[in-house]
Amino acid sequence: MEKRELICIGCPLGCPVTVTMEAGEVVGVEGNTCKRGDDYARKEVTNPTRIVTSTVMVEGGSDVTVSVKTRSDVPKGKIFDCVKALKGITLKAPVHIGDVVVKDAAGTGVDIIATGNVE
Repeated sequence: MEKRELICIGCPLGCPVTVTMEAGEVVGVEGNTCKRGDDYARKEVTNPTRIVTSTVMVEGGSDVTVSVKTRSDVPKGKIFDCVKALKGITLKAPVHIGDVVVKDAAGTGVDIIATGNVE
């Protein structure tokens, strides 16, 4: 039996959570104070994912960069590939929130979108 200790990031409480696993399967979650903690812990030990955030250059605009993020979470192992997909990208102003910067980043099926406006 394997036990993994986590700090839940499902809500602002940051509960210390213990996940018990057997043969790669979750058999128990303890320490969470809400359902989100149970959901987070199970996902984190079986298929961890993250939202990737960064910035890209903008030319001809009111700012020289714009913030970007993945539209949804991507597998943790693909984070650096998503960041590499942004290397060398320069957008032309105007840029608007929700504009697709990279489609299907690193083969994840998830687009990287602008999260700010640059006029």
